[in-house]
Amino acid sequence: MGVGNTLLKDDGIGIHVTAALKASQEHRIDYKIIDGGTIGLSLLPEIEDADAVIIVDASEIGEPPGSIRIFRNREIDQQLSGKKKTVHEVALADLFSAAAIRGQCPAERALIAIQPASTDWGLEPTPEVEAAIPRACAAINNITGRWQDEA
Repeated sequence: MGVGNTLLKDDGIGIHVTAALKASQEHRIDYKIIDGGTIGLSLLPEIEDADAVIIVDASEIGEPPGSIRIFRNREIDQQLSGKKKTVHEVALADLFSAAAIRGQCPAERALIAIQPASTDWGLEPTPEVEAAIPRACAAINNITGRWQDEA
């Protein structure tokens, strides 16, 4: 699931990654690709029905623009706790909390966090962040492949 606002340059990187993954012939056909937009509790059924979930989002990780960090399971909760930089980080934390309260949080979760350079108005990501798209797609394929092998 890619999340973000494509009207705010790098903030929409999650959406750009999922669009690239859909367009690619390299993605695995055994998972669903979702444009989560700016995210909301309306996505709760998607989370609750999933055995595993990968979220791609712009996130302040304190690294150069376009850098990627992957957080898994409880690491996601730590990354999303504390000072929020975007509205969808708050919504994502709420989404996982709601699923957990209902006892339906996916067994495996991953957050592919990409450091933004700019979240000013603009329809395209900055060059540094756009260059992260193929690496994020590869990370998704690696994670899903590993999960498939472990099942």
